[in-house]
Amino acid sequence: MEDGGVPGVFPGSWALLFPIFLFIFADMTYPELWRRLLPMYEEGEAKAIVRLVLETRFGLSLADICAGKVTHLSQDDGRELEDLMQGLALGRPVQYVLGEALFAGRTFRVTPDVLIPRPETEELCQWVVQTLSSTPLFHPRILDIGTGSGCIAITLAQSLPSALVCGWDISKGALAVARENADRWGSAVEFVRQDALHAPTDKNRWDVIVSNPPYICHQEREAMAAHVLEHEPHSALFVPDDDPLLFYRSIARYALSALGIGGQLFFEINPLYAESLQRMLEEMNWRRVETRHDAFGRQRMMRAERP
Repeated sequence: MEDGGVPGVFPGSWALLFPIFLFIFADMTYPELWRRLLPMYEEGEAKAIVRLVLETRFGLSLADICAGKVTHLSQDDGRELEDLMQGLALGRPVQYVLGEALFAGRTFRVTPDVLIPRPETEELCQWVVQTLSSTPLFHPRILDIGTGSGCIAITLAQSLPSALVCGWDISKGALAVARENADRWGSAVEFVRQDALHAPTDKNRWDVIVSNPPYICHQEREAMAAHVLEHEPHSALFVPDDDPLLFYRSIARYALSALGIGGQLFFEINPLYAESLQRMLEEMNWRRVETRHDAFGRQRMMRAERP
């Protein structure tokens, strides 16, 4: 062995490289990582974000993190972690930085072309599954309008293996992400480019239509987090201030003919317009209009039956 060397690690020049090694990882402790996010996030959220990155990308458990194993990352992992932290420091949502998000127990690919899946949408999927599980339909035909990442359509296809599921979106980028997610989970979901505001004339084509359409008015922007406003696709978020029910109206009109008699329409909704939406559906002669609250106690889902 050469003087100063370590067998199988850094022969000969290890002593010269050691200071560089220390420099690379000097700021890689868990507290120093989450403190870099404090300008944008509260302490608890900053800690959770860094833990998610360390667990998802580097396989470090909470016990590993508490034991200081962040400082044991390799040089390549250290560089990758720094790249991820720089993205987070720019305000990019952690799901976009990682390129994935957890939804209904499955990991989905996400990019800035699609909204980040949220827990309340999981509850909407659960409602659809519960409803269809109690019906005699053997091959229910399901349409997801505004599919985005495909998380609703794929979750329903996985939960209801005999279902025939289709997802619509106007965004080519979103459809590419949705198809990638379907391939990942082996789901035979059909994805179609279609504008929800200019739907075709269909009759008795579907048994269930589900949608999480754009429903946030521009006047609500001030109450929204910066990382949502600056990074998630506005076309999937916003509707005009003077017509907050724009997408709901268009989808409900399409569904009146496209659903079979007794077919079910499911919406994720904006709590601010729950009463207005229910009144609109009832005026359109939809039956058994029902609203449900999410886990946070907000009116977040609505179901109606085609007359």
